[in-house]
Amino acid sequence: MLQNKELPKLSEGFSRITFCRNETDVDAAIKTYTAVGPLDTLPHGCFGQKDPNAKTQLGIMRFLKRPHETNTRDSVPSQLTEDKGPCGKTQETVSSSSGMASQKIKVSEDMAPGSISQDESDIPTLAFPSISTADFQFDLEKASDVIVGKVEEFMDKLGNARLVLVDLTERSKILSLVRAKAAEKKIDSKRFFTFIGDICQLYTKGGLCCNVIANAANWRLKPGGGGVNAAIFNAAGPALEAATKEQARSLLPGNALVVPLPSTSPLYSKEGVTHVIHVLGPNMNPRRPNCLDNDYVKGCKVLGDAYSSLFKGFLSIANTQVKVPRSSGSILSGPSKLEDEISGTKTKMWAPCLQALYNIAMQPEKHSKQVLEASDDVVVLNDIYPKAKQHLLVLARIKGLDTLADARKEHLPLLMTMHEVGLRWVDKFVGEDASLVFRLGYHSVPSMRQLHLHVISQDFDSKHIKHKKHWNSFTTAFFRDSVDVIEEINNQGKATIQDEKRLMPMELRCHRCRSAHPNIPRLKSHISSCQAPYPADLQKKGRLVPEQTNSGL
Repeated sequence: MLQNKELPKLSEGFSRITFCRNETDVDAAIKTYTAVGPLDTLPHGCFGQKDPNAKTQLGIMRFLKRPHETNTRDSVPSQLTEDKGPCGKTQETVSSSSGMASQKIKVSEDMAPGSISQDESDIPTLAFPSISTADFQFDLEKASDVIVGKVEEFMDKLGNARLVLVDLTERSKILSLVRAKAAEKKIDSKRFFTFIGDICQLYTKGGLCCNVIANAANWRLKPGGGGVNAAIFNAAGPALEAATKEQARSLLPGNALVVPLPSTSPLYSKEGVTHVIHVLGPNMNPRRPNCLDNDYVKGCKVLGDAYSSLFKGFLSIANTQVKVPRSSGSILSGPSKLEDEISGTKTKMWAPCLQALYNIAMQPEKHSKQVLEASDDVVVLNDIYPKAKQHLLVLARIKGLDTLADARKEHLPLLMTMHEVGLRWVDKFVGEDASLVFRLGYHSVPSMRQLHLHVISQDFDSKHIKHKKHWNSFTTAFFRDSVDVIEEINNQGKATIQDEKRLMPMELRCHRCRSAHPNIPRLKSHISSCQAPYPADLQKKGRLVPEQTNSGL
């Protein structure tokens, strides 16, 4: 409907844009919005076109994105944080490893992997598909009653753990039924919600950290057969099949089997999945063996038993995974919990998906394509999602030094080495482009495990700056200059950690003239031409490299 007009883009700050080609599309859009209920949310992105830059629209595609073109949590608003370092993702199109193998998943820029908060990544979370409703053709109304009933039964036992019902399509009837019935029963939507996406890519494509996923298995516990079972075995690789064989060779309907996932599995290293729980429900499909012939009395009992077994298996995992001292970095169980209680330590349990930098620092030889420089003390690499023309990370090669809060006086020689290495790279970059100005510093609370120094040019010319946290994490007091950190640890024994919750929501201000701007596009437009001198406090103690004068550049 916008002939001969410049079309709006998501990069201008819009979270959702709908393109209508004719009055029919307009009516369809109005009807869709009118039908949205209080528990419904609409996905971010562009609708009604394939190419956001296209001048001619291709129709509204029923207004909402196609089922396989979104990853959106249904009942809980997204909690977006910065995709710092290698954990974040930009918008891209990838092949799905689900049973609908030929489909494509279009990942929204507004729900980037790595955008889950650190606190949320610590919460034990089970993602599970609806059991028996696809291949085994169980009635959806009855299945949704069983799901909600069993979730309600286990709510008091969950503690802070979460249950997430997952399906590929936003038009999923089972998700709609479960959401409505869970709302009627007033089930806590923070501990049980639905999510649209590929269960094998919940973190990398949806930003949702799930340490446990359920597999709608076959009785042989074998790969194949299509659907979720084939997708999970394919995504997990041979490690899952081998680990499953060690536990059992078959499974009866109504039962679940907990399988610890080896760290060699891609699901473990990329998605943070530590366990897969195989679960087998009742069969209502006459083309499958042992069909119950529409006997829903027995079928509902078997399905209820299946979910009970699944949730009990998950709780057994959640109750034994505890936080451990930073120097270990592994997950302990059993008596080790008492050791933490006695020592009074409350330390972070890093999900596997947040340990990419740690893995590179410990074994740089396995990541030669990413590593720019390696020594006994440090590893240097480019930030995968740079927030400026030049953006390096200098990693500390020492176990137990996960964050800035861990740094003490005994680490001063290492911190000074990291700073010197950063300065050496600055000299190289400035030699290539004399207009560049750098800051060297640490995030008060990093999103990735392993202490790393940011070496970042102050142009902030980057397509990866998309959210307020991307900007504020480098331009507020949350970013601790390396020279200040070294001085504080030398004088006080530790560095000052700034409050993330206070600083990240602050208004967007130019890092030079400190003018305020309403959104990221307006801010980027301003900083591209701002020539104001840097703030006086940055022009002291070598916080800017090369050092600047009050006259500006």
